[in-house]
Amino acid sequence: MKVVVNIKLKEGVLDPQGKAVSHALSSLGFSNIEGVRIGKQIVLELDESDEKKAKEQASKMAEELLANTVIEDYEIVI
Repeated sequence: MKVVVNIKLKEGVLDPQGKAVSHALSSLGFSNIEGVRIGKQIVLELDESDEKKAKEQASKMAEELLANTVIEDYEIVI
């Protein structure tokens, strides 16, 4: 089963990489940029047929390794 973990910085956490991308886009003429936040996406292939179990496993992986839950939020998509 394919499971996607989307990770992004929590609101209020500074995003210097997003700021740099926003500045670069503006310098390329994209003047309507109001803000950029950079995140990451992790795609897992699990040997699991039960969606609930797959989501529980992915959540445990995110909590223990994939996301820094102090400064990041994550979303799991089956």
